[in-house]
Amino acid sequence: MYIGGRWRPARGSGTIEVVNPADEQVIGTVPAGSAEDVDDAVRAARAALPGWAATPPADRAERLAALHDQLVARAEDIARTVTAELGAPLAFSRAVHAGVPAAVCGSYAALAREHAFEERLGSSTVLHEPIGVVGAITPWNYPLHQIVAKVAPALAAGCPVVLKPAEDTPLVARLFAECVEAARIPGGVVNVVTGLGPVAGRALVEHDGVDLVSFTGSTAVGRSVGALAGGAVKRVALELGGKSANVILPGADLGRAVAVGVANVMANSGQTCSAWTRMLVHRDQYDEAVALAVAATAKYVPGERLGPLVSARQRDRVVGYLERGVAEGAKPVAGGPATPAGPGFYVHPTVFAEVTPEMTIAQEEIFGPVLTVLRYEDEDDAVRIANGTVYGLAGAVWAGDDATAVAFARRLDTGQVDINGGRFNPLAPFGGYKQSGVGRELGPHGLAEYLQTKSLQF
Repeated sequence: MYIGGRWRPARGSGTIEVVNPADEQVIGTVPAGSAEDVDDAVRAARAALPGWAATPPADRAERLAALHDQLVARAEDIARTVTAELGAPLAFSRAVHAGVPAAVCGSYAALAREHAFEERLGSSTVLHEPIGVVGAITPWNYPLHQIVAKVAPALAAGCPVVLKPAEDTPLVARLFAECVEAARIPGGVVNVVTGLGPVAGRALVEHDGVDLVSFTGSTAVGRSVGALAGGAVKRVALELGGKSANVILPGADLGRAVAVGVANVMANSGQTCSAWTRMLVHRDQYDEAVALAVAATAKYVPGERLGPLVSARQRDRVVGYLERGVAEGAKPVAGGPATPAGPGFYVHPTVFAEVTPEMTIAQEEIFGPVLTVLRYEDEDDAVRIANGTVYGLAGAVWAGDDATAVAFARRLDTGQVDINGGRFNPLAPFGGYKQSGVGRELGPHGLAEYLQTKSLQF
């Protein structure tokens, strides 16, 4: 455990085995932290709170810049570690799993310098102060990105953090702690406790010394986190599930829209909450779009361009959805429920045609390389289908011109929409409507989650 600025043994004797999902071999172990370990970490964070909150933002920015430099210096170690414990292809790990977190950390170093922590409103001075100790619980699918997306804004705001990383991918969290140490971030400002969700995660959510819980994961677990934190009137930030729509309007470049849409779904083996897993196509272009999707999907060969799923549990979950899709009448035009031979938690990249909006595979988050293609009659029908799930995290709209796409995007109940292939922006707020969560991550809106306001009247 990394607690109070030093490495120390866990209080308990339990361990968690880390398995390489590509060959099913154990590649390491980490301590299974207890409630006592969490208590030690929270106490260390509370002890560090007064000093870190009082540290000038420019000095906090300097430490974040140093952390950014460490993440860049350790990028190859990070990429290879994520590939080993998550199974992502190495090129993807280098570009995304190592590259994006460094960029996000750098953005918060800049925001810490630029943000107005005080403002004048009429006769009042409004102070934006750190909310306190943050309990951060992160998922396995983008293990370092989700760590940095919580820890970096918390540090910029002046909040110490206790991090509980996912048990499937904890090794990169240890690397992150080493980067924190090398960046000379004061002891107790960042603490890392590995462990199981029902033990260490629950203890962190319930701890009286935690002022805000930031959780990324499934909607089901998010509900529990929200309920537990709500009992103590504790602020929560929840980034949860998605079932995002990729809407292709008549007049769009169909070939590009389908190719980019398939790539979006297959990235990270489909283990992306914001993946555009529902492709909505006008009925007149439906058959052509399905054929294009099948051709694009053929490029994602398991074990080469497509990595395994993170665990046997996740593989079996995805296969169960594939079987249910077939049972409900959807047509697998690529892939299907059968799994590739050999070791590793692989599934075939799958495209379902003849999908209707009420089918399970069009309503529930599968979290695998599975694309459903739905037809719509007109724009009103497309809006109805796109908004017709409990989720509202992300999406895309393609049209012959940006103005048409933007007008359609304004009708979508979702937190982020890419217009005609818009690029990722680390400063844009990320988060969802409806059951996709509460709050926002990234950029100035992400920083605001870790601040509370005080007004002084003169």
